[in-house]
Amino acid sequence: MPHTIRLHRILRSTPERVYRAFLDADAMAKWLPPNGFTGKVHELDARVGGRYKMTFTNFTTGENHAFGGEYLELVPHERIRYTDTFDDPNLPGVIQTTISLRAVACGTELNVEQAGVPEAIPAEMCYLGWQQSLLLLANLVEAEIRQ
Repeated sequence: MPHTIRLHRILRSTPERVYRAFLDADAMAKWLPPNGFTGKVHELDARVGGRYKMTFTNFTTGENHAFGGEYLELVPHERIRYTDTFDDPNLPGVIQTTISLRAVACGTELNVEQAGVPEAIPAEMCYLGWQQSLLLLANLVEAEIRQ
């Protein structure tokens, strides 16, 4: 049976910056691949009905994991909903990911829900990967670089 992953974080950043990090190809390539992986965005059309395509590459083995999907809902600075499907036939089905953002006193509350994760991916591995990715996201969006 597919499973659902839920994560919650508070980021010291604005909802605008966090939202942009989920829809900017260069930003996604920097923060989304978990530790030990590189990422490449092949396509990103950030509009409802638009599609994206990305590859994670295991830096040690060189093995690729390609996936992509369609944007279902985009509410600027509040909500992103999209599908994920893997090119690997051993990882069937469609994952639906929902990103919810809310301004709070110290930054942005981030909630991630991934429903329909194939059972071939252990839930704990999915949580571990997301935790690593969200640390990288925090490093990106919380940085205050003065010119």
